[in-house]
Amino acid sequence: MELVKGEYLLEIIQTRHSERGYLNIPVERDKLNRCLEAARLAPSACNAQPWKFIVTEESRLKNELADATSDILLPLNHFTKQAPVLVTLVMEKPNITSLLGEIIKDKKFTLIDIGIAAGHFCLQAHAEGLGSCMIGWFNEKKVRKLLHIPSDARPVLIITLGYPSSGKLRTKTRKPVDSIVSYNRYK
Repeated sequence: MELVKGEYLLEIIQTRHSERGYLNIPVERDKLNRCLEAARLAPSACNAQPWKFIVTEESRLKNELADATSDILLPLNHFTKQAPVLVTLVMEKPNITSLLGEIIKDKKFTLIDIGIAAGHFCLQAHAEGLGSCMIGWFNEKKVRKLLHIPSDARPVLIITLGYPSSGKLRTKTRKPVDSIVSYNRYK
C-alpha cells in the first residue's frame, strides 16, 4: 500500500524515538548532510536562524564530548560514546527583531527555534534509517571549552546520531488526544 505524503510524515513521527544504543558503523556524509539541511530549513522567529551546528566525528574529541554528558551526581547518558556522531546545537544571538520580540513578549524565541531545528534534524535522521537522541544534560563549560564556543554563544543541545543497535520499535506512551486538545477555548 502506498502512503500519501501526510501519512508518510505521520509514520515517521509515530516510529521515531530517542535511540540509546548504536552500532559501530560510520554515518554516511550524504545522510548527515540531509539531516543538517532539514535543520537549516527550520523556521525561526523573524528568520533569525540563531543556530550553529558543530558536527563531532573524530573519535577522541567525540569521546571527550560524550564524557561531558554525564557526571558523578547523575551518571546519565553513557550511551553517547557509542554514537559515531555527536551534533552540538549552539544558540547564537538572534537578529534585532527577534531579540526585541523576546523582550516585548517575554518569550525565548531562540530556544523555541533551536527546538524546531532539532526536531527537523531528528525526523530526517529517522527517515534516513538513523537513530538520534537529544541531550540537554551536559557540562556546558566543558562542552564550550572542547568545541571552542565563544562566550556570546551557548551550547544548548547535543544530538547523538548513528545506526540503531536494536531494530525494536518501542511503544510510545502519550496522553490521549482528547486530554490535550480543545477547540475554541481552554478546557
